[in-house]
Amino acid sequence: MELISEIKDFMDKGGFIMPPLLFLTVLLWYGLGYRFWVLRRSGRYSVRELIKQNKNDWQKQPKDIVEEAVRVGFAIKAQAPEHLRKHLDVEFYPYEKELRKFTALIKIVVILAPLMGLLGTVTGMIETFDSLAEMALFTQSGGIAGGIAQALFTTQMGLSVAIPGVLAKSALDRKQSRIQSELEQVKDLLSLEETR
Repeated sequence: MELISEIKDFMDKGGFIMPPLLFLTVLLWYGLGYRFWVLRRSGRYSVRELIKQNKNDWQKQPKDIVEEAVRVGFAIKAQAPEHLRKHLDVEFYPYEKELRKFTALIKIVVILAPLMGLLGTVTGMIETFDSLAEMALFTQSGGIAGGIAQALFTTQMGLSVAIPGVLAKSALDRKQSRIQSELEQVKDLLSLEETR
């Protein structure tokens, strides 16, 4: 019960801006969590080592997206299609699409959160100026002090949503780039083996 009242107080401090900010926070961390899960990579082996290990046993259970791509690549190669590289490009497209999933959502939330905080700042300052105009130091909504507190609190909340999102997004983007490069290596090496 005490936790619920603390959450209610927390939400009241920021005014009507807090529910959308809370929603943006949930969206952000859902997207980041999903991307983190998809971009996990055991990384114990290089692409060349993965291909050597899976050359004869390509039906074993993959541990990550690159191993799964190697497995799919060998399955396609076993069918001996003409123009293997084109087939690999088509078959690897879902993996490349999966790597990019929720990138736009995270980018939008990182942009919107500080703007929502800024909107809260503006509404808090409007409340402050209204209180000054009425000469009300304290009112039911908090008066001058309440308006300034709301302005600062919503700004802080907007930034505390956006800054970790920016840092996590940049780390995940680097990881995505590395995995995409590894997928290209898989296509190149499997296609190269075909020509030998």
